[in-house]
Amino acid sequence: MIQTFSWDHVIFLLRGATWTLSLSIISFLVGGAVALLLAPLRVLGPSPVRASISGYVQIVQATPLLIVVFLAFYGLSFLNIHLPPLFAAGISLSIYSSAFLIEIWRGCIQAIGRPQWEAGDALALSLVQQLRYIILPQAFRIAIPPTVGFMVQVVKNTSVVALIGFVELTRAGQLLNNITFQPFAVFLTVAAIYFCVCFPLSLTSKYLSWRINVAHR
Repeated sequence: MIQTFSWDHVIFLLRGATWTLSLSIISFLVGGAVALLLAPLRVLGPSPVRASISGYVQIVQATPLLIVVFLAFYGLSFLNIHLPPLFAAGISLSIYSSAFLIEIWRGCIQAIGRPQWEAGDALALSLVQQLRYIILPQAFRIAIPPTVGFMVQVVKNTSVVALIGFVELTRAGQLLNNITFQPFAVFLTVAAIYFCVCFPLSLTSKYLSWRINVAHR
């Protein structure tokens, strides 16, 4: 039975949006934890470690996210590892997030001038102490705008996991379109919800960039 697009359907889309946000937060936190560990090693680790991390980053960045999702959901089944859609989606997006955050934060660490490192050496600080008290606090400030901007990409890329049956915002829109046959109303609403989530994040990223530039001057 064909239904007319109504407020109840908007509520259903908003529930899908909560799963989009939940998945985005999970993948960002897990990917961020991995990146926080690997980004300093990408800059300061031994050559084999730096090469391994660089290889991981390049492989993930050169692979479409959809392929990563399919490998996690369908590929692991050949090893008798059957992941629920939420787990497969979370793992895939966490891998994706970690690779990009490693590069973002690596660049922020390398943006700290050599005199800062030399000042740490002059104070007889160990490498760990230099990172903790001098380098990482400054790199963290620089990293905030691009990190917030990257969160926008994470939110939008969650739409890919609709192809493995995970009911987030895009998948919810597909399901509603199948019962209402009103794609314009359904997907216009989906786009509006994405906009309401992503646009404030974009504005926040620009504002933080402006604040940091003003503070730097």
